Amino acid sequence: MKTFTLLSFLLLLTSGVTKAQSLLQGQVQDEAGQPVIGANVYLKGLYDGASTDETGHFKFTSKQTGPQTLVISFLGFSTLEREIDLTQPQSSLRFTLKPDYRQLQMVQISAGAFEASDEKRSALLTSRDIVTTAGATADIMGAINTLPGTQKVGEEGKLFVRGGDSYETRTFIDGLLVANPYNASVPDVPSRGRFSPFLFTGMAFSSGGYSAEYGQALSSALLLQSQDLAEESQTGISLMSVGASLSRTKRWANTSLAISGEYNNLRPYMALVPQRQKWLHMPESRAGSVVFRQKTSKTGMLKFYGTYTTSHLALEQLDLDHPTKAIAVGLQNQNLFLNTTYEEVIREKWTLQTGFTYTYNQEDIAAGEAQVNTGTHTWNAKAVMIRDLGHAVTLRTGLETQQKNYRQLYEETPAAQPRHGLVDDQNLAAFAEADVYLGQKLVARPGLRLERSSFLNQQALSPRLAVAYQLHRAGQVSFAYGHFYQTPENDYLKYHQSLRFERATHYILNYQRTANKRTLRVEGYYKSYQNLVRYNALQLQNATDFNSQGHGYARGVEVFWRDQKSIRHGDYWVSYSLLNTKRLYKGFPEEARPSFASTHNVSLVYKQMVNPIKTYVGTTFSYTSGRPYHNPNQEGFQQNTTKNYLDLSLNASFLTSIKGHSTILHASCTNLLGFNNVFGYRYSTSPDAQGQFAVQPIVPGAKRFALLALLISVNDGKKESAK
Repeated sequence: MKTFTLLSFLLLLTSGVTKAQSLLQGQVQDEAGQPVIGANVYLKGLYDGASTDETGHFKFTSKQTGPQTLVISFLGFSTLEREIDLTQPQSSLRFTLKPDYRQLQMVQISAGAFEASDEKRSALLTSRDIVTTAGATADIMGAINTLPGTQKVGEEGKLFVRGGDSYETRTFIDGLLVANPYNASVPDVPSRGRFSPFLFTGMAFSSGGYSAEYGQALSSALLLQSQDLAEESQTGISLMSVGASLSRTKRWANTSLAISGEYNNLRPYMALVPQRQKWLHMPESRAGSVVFRQKTSKTGMLKFYGTYTTSHLALEQLDLDHPTKAIAVGLQNQNLFLNTTYEEVIREKWTLQTGFTYTYNQEDIAAGEAQVNTGTHTWNAKAVMIRDLGHAVTLRTGLETQQKNYRQLYEETPAAQPRHGLVDDQNLAAFAEADVYLGQKLVARPGLRLERSSFLNQQALSPRLAVAYQLHRAGQVSFAYGHFYQTPENDYLKYHQSLRFERATHYILNYQRTANKRTLRVEGYYKSYQNLVRYNALQLQNATDFNSQGHGYARGVEVFWRDQKSIRHGDYWVSYSLLNTKRLYKGFPEEARPSFASTHNVSLVYKQMVNPIKTYVGTTFSYTSGRPYHNPNQEGFQQNTTKNYLDLSLNASFLTSIKGHSTILHASCTNLLGFNNVFGYRYSTSPDAQGQFAVQPIVPGAKRFALLALLISVNDGKKESAK
């Protein structure tokens, strides 16, 4: 009897369980009524679910009861959620998925933008390209100078883009402004970028028409995206002909920490290679950095980067007003840069990106008896919220503040009354921008940015718009338009005269075709300038009556071709820029082409992996037509032109190992053929007895620059994966 009762109870329990199971079945299709194959259909937060078959149908059972959320998802479509009640019998369900054009990424805005990310399929350059481009000597700015739109200004070493001065190109790390992206230098001695390309996974160079998120840049924006967690623990050793560095990286499951130190001294190199300048203290620098990464959650990341650099150089420069006398020019620089960012997904729909940077830069320059001491504190903070609105709109909004405290002390002689320059400015900005996908072939990015400067007591509203349309599977056309504002440089603001935001208006039309590892870009642009700073002298030190009545324009056509397919283990790109520009600004008496602007710029970059000897070889040929300069010994203004600039650079990297540790032996040489390049001419401020102004050519310190480096990576042999 007891056995019968037990069996009856088990049968009753089994029957109850069977009745508790719910059957869910139905079909998933797209907007055209076609079945979606392989879509995931499941109950939210549970393992109950199935995938659709070749007819778009699904079928599964669940023991759950009561209200539940059914989720239908598939790549390229917006995820669909439907509330159902499993206490009631479910009839056959039918769902229609709408395409999510943001995921498809069939069309992307490319006007004015060069992506250099290892992750984006539209990338035209990778981070490795920055390091292996011959002639760049592992400098980010040097590699970017092989792209169309840039001007080669050898005596500066900075980025000059589309007829814009170097200060018009701004650098951002993880969306935050870098106040001093270049190492300190003196006139006619080129500077380098402060940051190693190994710090970054992505680099986007925008020669115009960039996002409303970025302000204080008239011509272009260089956007650097820092690495996340380090892949593994390792020790890095670099021995170079101009210095050495040592780094240690430690990786834990969700944390990584890297500490590095670097010392550079050009004395050994300059002692071997004849220099055109007379050096009193050859360039020397010391640097240390800390990189901390913490994965705070599945979607959260905290980053910190800090670096401190000191540098010193001194040389003699000819005093053209006293030809028998040389002026000793010395520079000492200290730079502290701190960058902290945090990113997190909030409630599955909002993404928060926030960060803070601080820069302290101190420059002490001695030129003969004159002393110039300049100190700048710069803070930049930003908060950005990103929200997907439906299946075709992504909204991006943010607030930003930039605080600048600039102090300069100038003493012409020890007995002279010192002059002070003071600038305290806070720039507040707000912006909103949306990516709107109007189908699979059309995307628009309208944006608006509002800025206010406390020092100028002025605000500026910047409308911006970018549109891209896919012509065919491999090709698309893009258009960009916008207003861009920038506060004048501190060298002008310190005079405390009434100035306004400088302004540039961009119009860009672009065609890009990418297929089979080949990319063709053709881009035309027009850029107008308003409110440029003017004064009534050719030399800033003698200037008076500063105003914002300057103006100008730049227009041109650019072509870029890259082929990574035709040559086995080979890769090359060709870029060409045609520039027509004039300005009435600074001390110009009339509208003229500025001295940094050349009409024609050509770069040919070729790279080849030679597998039998495990060597990566690269070469870069550069051609730049002559740049204008003003000769006071002749009538007119900016009436002369330098000879054409030519350069053929070569590098090679031999890949090997030392006791099982990855090792690279690298050698590079710029201007291999020894072209006698002239960047311009410098004239005395007053004529001699015959009425002639003395002249001196501006030339490189040496015809060539050679570098040897041994890079050793000592890995701990274990890779961690983030949880």
